[in-house]
Amino acid sequence: MIEWMLKISLVLFAIAIGIALLRIILGPSMPDRVLALDVIGVNLIAFIAVISIILNTKAFLEVILILGILSFIGTIAYSKFIARGVIVERK
Repeated sequence: MIEWMLKISLVLFAIAIGIALLRIILGPSMPDRVLALDVIGVNLIAFIAVISIILNTKAFLEVILILGILSFIGTIAYSKFIARGVIVERK
């Protein structure tokens, strides 16, 4: 029973990632694209976590941590770019 639910959740996470990818391609504005990238990051973390549960291993936990950090840094960089026009200010 649990395995069926985990496999269904994998399919739903993949669909959510696909829809967010479509929003990145067709998004009318830059904030929509940034939000879609953040959604992809969160869903990818959940996808890897479910795979880790299915395979009964802790090997993917470091990957989840690194992906979360990179997703956060990417969101902050895009937000700074939208707000100021540059990511790194040189004076």
